[in-house]
Amino acid sequence: MMKQKRFLLNESELPTHWYNIQADMKNKPQDLLHPGTHQPIKPEDLYPIFAEECARQELNQTDPWIEIPEEVLDQYKSYRSTPLVRAYGLEKVLDTPAHIYFKNESVNPLGSHKVNSALPQCYYCKKEGVTNVTTETGAGQWGAALAYAAKVFGLECAVYQVKISMQQKPYRSMIMRTFGATVEGSPSMSTRAGKDLITQNPNYSGSLGSAISEAIELATTTPGCKYTLGSVLSHVSLHQTIIGLEAEKQMEMAGEYPDIVIACFGGGSNFSGIAFPFLRHTILEGRQTTFIAAEPESCPKLTRGQFRYDFGDESGYTPLLPMYTLGHNFHPANIHAGGLRYHGAGVIVSQLLKDGLMQGTDIPQTEAFKAALCFARSEGIIPAPESSHAIAATIREALKAKETGEEKVILFNLSGHGLIDMTAYDSFISGDLGDYKVTDDEIAKNLEAVPQLI
Repeated sequence: MMKQKRFLLNESELPTHWYNIQADMKNKPQDLLHPGTHQPIKPEDLYPIFAEECARQELNQTDPWIEIPEEVLDQYKSYRSTPLVRAYGLEKVLDTPAHIYFKNESVNPLGSHKVNSALPQCYYCKKEGVTNVTTETGAGQWGAALAYAAKVFGLECAVYQVKISMQQKPYRSMIMRTFGATVEGSPSMSTRAGKDLITQNPNYSGSLGSAISEAIELATTTPGCKYTLGSVLSHVSLHQTIIGLEAEKQMEMAGEYPDIVIACFGGGSNFSGIAFPFLRHTILEGRQTTFIAAEPESCPKLTRGQFRYDFGDESGYTPLLPMYTLGHNFHPANIHAGGLRYHGAGVIVSQLLKDGLMQGTDIPQTEAFKAALCFARSEGIIPAPESSHAIAATIREALKAKETGEEKVILFNLSGHGLIDMTAYDSFISGDLGDYKVTDDEIAKNLEAVPQLI
């Protein structure tokens, strides 16, 4: 009998609501604090920065289901559902009894999961009369998604791309420009935040934290402009739950339920997307599932950071967020997984980690690329360096199952393809990539600048 490899939903079966895990959490995330007064943030405090509906979604801890606007659902239908795939080839190579599945978010036109939140954010901006949107991006997946979504809804788009990632992945900035966006390498001389960072360190190669500062400054000083974010904040996690809600239905089609759910981790968008819908069964029903967030060894906020209030950016423009952090001044190594080079974790994920409902694991860069080659050669898909961290964590769990002989069901999120990351693969195959481990002293030094509010 032929084994089914791919599982797809019909358009009529697509989820019509996003899942808001905050409503079901027994321990709600702590309040976001105003950076000036240190008082709890209210939705209206966020209106100058974000679309008003995004601000309301950010602080919504009561409604478990948020309806997806029809205009956004229509756009989703152009590429959703994405396939749930049984990784028979990877299972065979690993000689594991584990059943490995992956949700393939790389097949949409933008090549990653990021467009799932870019579309609603641009829709809400357009609906309230905004004319311009701005953002930061690391590897460029979010910047490309936002540039496309802005064009769909008739908005102008400006992107600050982390300077080192812009150099490593020049075609990503070209994709953004193809959709009509303007792109600046960050830190830049176009904002006060960028000028200050360059003055302090003329050779600074940038981080997501510095690019966020520049994008927020542009949004708050430009009429008709709002800031949009690709990860970290709760409304972004909300939009991404379309991934896991589809995966639930597709796992039912496969006749299985995951024992382990895995995703790579930068700020938390794709981990939240795949994990939160399954986590609700753990929270509400006591279902036993292990949730693993795979972060870079060089940026280990989940495994070695501290739970504190900290800024989401380097210049202190954002609200203070209760999160696991390495300090907002932390300068991550120039690894090729640019989307994971962020100092802190989202507030929901941080609370879930604090409560023991999920765990983090750190992956060295070379292990991630070894896993990527193994996956590419067994499944025929070249993964993004970010997603390769999830694959490495999956391989670890599959080999544990081999040792114990357990038929564990493992689900991971393939958050994007690596077809524009071939210079990174070239460096790895040529033997030019190394690993970067952060010292305890470096972490402690950066945390000294973090407010002691928890």
